[in-house]
Amino acid sequence: MRICSLIPGATEVVAALDLADRLVGISHECDFPASVRQVPVMIEPIVGKDGGSGREIDRQVKELVASGQRLYRLNEDAFCRACPDLILTQDLCHVCSVTPDQLTRAIESLHHRPKVLTLSPTTLDDMIHDIERIAEAAGVLPKGLVLTQELRHRVDRVREETSRMPSRPRVVCLEWLDPLYVAGHWVPEMVELAGGRNTLGSQDTPSHETTWPAVEAAQPDVILVMPCGYSVERTVNELMQDGQTRDAWRRACGQRPDLYVVDAASFFSRPGPRLVDGVELLAAILHPTPDHPIDPVKAIKLEATTLTAGCAS
Repeated sequence: MRICSLIPGATEVVAALDLADRLVGISHECDFPASVRQVPVMIEPIVGKDGGSGREIDRQVKELVASGQRLYRLNEDAFCRACPDLILTQDLCHVCSVTPDQLTRAIESLHHRPKVLTLSPTTLDDMIHDIERIAEAAGVLPKGLVLTQELRHRVDRVREETSRMPSRPRVVCLEWLDPLYVAGHWVPEMVELAGGRNTLGSQDTPSHETTWPAVEAAQPDVILVMPCGYSVERTVNELMQDGQTRDAWRRACGQRPDLYVVDAASFFSRPGPRLVDGVELLAAILHPTPDHPIDPVKAIKLEATTLTAGCAS
């Protein structure tokens, strides 16, 4: 079976099912595991492909959406050459990737009719169920059931451990730097599972724009910074480069007891198996223990001096 995965979370599922060698097409964001980076890329982003600040990317996205223009371009010639039997796409976030309607013309040009599996997860359970759907569509349902059983076991273990904690810190999760966005969908659920109290944003609902006064009114004990699709390094670099944004965040560092930058691209943005790693990471942040230090590639505590001195702590 020839598989074309147009979303990174689904690509990670395909690899976790030992089907990476079946991939004939991926999106521009599919980069895990490293072996998939050799697969032909089918999607080109219109916004952000040359970098740019979060403020500029947000402005461009809003302008394109308001004018009814698309944010991604499908390479139809490469898509036709790939000749997929199974296409994995999404209808959850029109800012994240191509949507099913963009595939219609390309699919009609194929010599055969592939199966199209559209994913729209908004919760952890949805993500886990989608693994089973992908496995069934690819003809490896038993492997999918083994994987989902393991993931559910890990989630249950974190839930059990954090349920015994004497306190639950108040948490705000921010999905963009400028303007501020509150993380939604599965992220509030992840915080609750990890032993926190999510104070902005609601489970199973999209992210939404917010302000510093709203964040302050939530009285968080911990602010988690997780710009969609960003690594820790990219987030810190952007915070240091933009003077206006840097000053706002430096003030926030001085006012809050705990502010962490996390690897959103790996553990929070993509609805795939590594969301469970994200739950475990959050538990380590919210309820730290000396014998389980946090890997700085996954998360760092942000200090005002980090933004002043120009280096991560």
